[in-house]
Amino acid sequence: MVSTYVHGYHRRENIRLQDQASTLVELLHSDTRYPPGSLVLEAGCGVGAQTVPLARNSPRARFISVDISEGSVREARTRIASAGCGNVSFGKGDIFHLPFAPAAFDHIFVCFVLEHLSRPSEALTKLKTLLKPGGTITVIEGDHGSTYFHPASEAAHRAIQCQVELQRRAGGNANIGRTLYPLLQGAGFASVRVSPRMVYVDASKPQLVEGFTRNTFTAMIEGVREAAVAAGLTDEAAFDEGIRDLYRTTEPDGVFCYTFFKAVAVPS
Repeated sequence: MVSTYVHGYHRRENIRLQDQASTLVELLHSDTRYPPGSLVLEAGCGVGAQTVPLARNSPRARFISVDISEGSVREARTRIASAGCGNVSFGKGDIFHLPFAPAAFDHIFVCFVLEHLSRPSEALTKLKTLLKPGGTITVIEGDHGSTYFHPASEAAHRAIQCQVELQRRAGGNANIGRTLYPLLQGAGFASVRVSPRMVYVDASKPQLVEGFTRNTFTAMIEGVREAAVAAGLTDEAAFDEGIRDLYRTTEPDGVFCYTFFKAVAVPS
């Protein structure tokens, strides 16, 4: 079952996802390359923010990218066309009921999807049936519990926790990155390898200050303000204080850290 996408499907969220992808392309995608002739399933492509670097890194592989949101698929198709990538086809589909034959794919790629599912282990188990023997699955997820920064701020952590709690109530898990190893093991995968990918940001990295701290992470937390207040998790003044303190970390003496987790495994 897919939980509610707590960030919404509006234009501002599409822009945030693109900022995230372009800022983190080297960190998350540099070691993901598929052999020529491979057929790769991207399960949960969203608006195609991750699809572009995937397709560019493996221009002679073929990708089928699917998402449950028809609007997101349209946006992804437009993005791929604008990028000039001709090795991707798209479809609308529920990750729990994909219309593919068993062992149809050489590889599967899943990025920022499991965090939004109420049954991520079941999703992985179903995806495993679509892999050929010897194929691989690559999973990337964030972990909001890994966030720390200078200057320290309890108000900022409370604002972040509002997003974590809203996602939990919607059936997801914003701290899922740390659980990739047991999730994949439990779903019947073997040779599971997980690597942390820390984003470290200070004033010497202005692209990350703007692209990640401001436009990706803080924009994401700021985007749940109305929902957090309506749910009684905070009040407007307290939430706004937390957001101000997150933006404070983008000043010349500020530091911001966040960790993604990337896992690669094979079906057992």
